[in-house]
Amino acid sequence: MASAQSQEDQVLEEETSFVRILTLNRPRQLNALSAQMGKGRAFCAGGDVAAVVRGINEGDWISGAKFFSKEFILNYLMATYTKPQVSILNGIVMGGGAGVSIHGRFRVATENSVFAMPETALGLFPDIGASYFLSRLPGFFGEYVGLTGARLDGAEMRACGLATHFVPSSRLALLEEALYKVNSSDPAVISAVIDKFSLEPYLKDHSAYHWMDVIDKCFSRRTVEEILSALESESTNRADAWISDAIQSLKKASPTSLKISLRSIREGRLQGVGQCLIREYRMVCHVMMGEVSKDFFEGCRAILLDKDKNPKWKPSKLELVNDNMVDQYFSKINDDRWEDIKLPARSNLPATAIAKL
Repeated sequence: MASAQSQEDQVLEEETSFVRILTLNRPRQLNALSAQMGKGRAFCAGGDVAAVVRGINEGDWISGAKFFSKEFILNYLMATYTKPQVSILNGIVMGGGAGVSIHGRFRVATENSVFAMPETALGLFPDIGASYFLSRLPGFFGEYVGLTGARLDGAEMRACGLATHFVPSSRLALLEEALYKVNSSDPAVISAVIDKFSLEPYLKDHSAYHWMDVIDKCFSRRTVEEILSALESESTNRADAWISDAIQSLKKASPTSLKISLRSIREGRLQGVGQCLIREYRMVCHVMMGEVSKDFFEGCRAILLDKDKNPKWKPSKLELVNDNMVDQYFSKINDDRWEDIKLPARSNLPATAIAKL
């Protein structure tokens, strides 16, 4: 999924004092995750799904399955890692970029951070264990973020818990220098170091997070249709931009993606991170096979390849996506070459990791 020339340096590794530093290094692709894997204006803009689609179009969906299997296993290892991981999220954090950071112990946002899970606009769904961490955000904020693909800034990430700290970008060099000198893997010690450079950011007046009562009222509804109807009802009484943006995002997104995403997040509320990743792996394999809907290919064409931003979804309306169709995404794959993802056994885990299981 990448040229031989570029495979060597897609992840830069450095050891200094007591710290190992991993830097994602595909700046031209906004550090999109490849099978080999930052620098530039993005922490990580997601998995390289365009490469996956190219492989599927050549008749090789199993290679795509292997890509997602490796990615999800990495997510699981990070979620249950014994040593504290500090992710500096000074830029774009989307999709797969969230998978290699949000599962870690410490997530440092800045004024440059932009978080989103934009998968429903691509004919996909929030994967990489997102049904685990989105479902654990306050109230029904996870449903709002996961279904609409809303972009959050660093202050909003800190407010909802996606980020554990907020550090101005001007202080990052000093923070990193201080972390290099920490001779301890005690999370309390590391947190105290980050705290010295942190501040509580100002939440902008127009932030949707100020309206959690409305978000909970709308996004707690049982179906996507009911959520959309509730938002439209609210829009008649108030002229808040975030409501109209949410409505437009839901209407532009893949109807199939919206329905499987909502069910995934709802199931995630009752599952551990491993169970979420196993289920999401089944779902993403069904998406790649395209037996129920080929929206993933159409979304990638319209957004990433041709870039006309005008996908033609099939089915085209929410009411055309029935429960039986949604159920298929949560079932085992009927293909002799396929098997459920096998997550590695973990032992001697810290309490924070055990709680995720």
